[in-house]
Amino acid sequence: MQFTCPGAANLRNPTLELRTCPQCGEEIEIFSDEMKASCERCGFIIFNDIISCVRWCRYAKECVGEDMYRKITGKEER
Repeated sequence: MQFTCPGAANLRNPTLELRTCPQCGEEIEIFSDEMKASCERCGFIIFNDIISCVRWCRYAKECVGEDMYRKITGKEER
């Protein structure tokens, strides 16, 4: 049996969340692995609070993959 981290589940298998635009009331779709999304009606940008174990876990890069790790942490490969 392979261990999988429950803290990163929404990053490996993104889920859809519907939010209401605070500016115009339109529904905005944002996935759990996206940093931001914009309202199709008025262009207002909402941000996803991705505060997860990826920021502190030493196994995060192996757990969620290189691309997602860089996307969340903002760290580029040197």
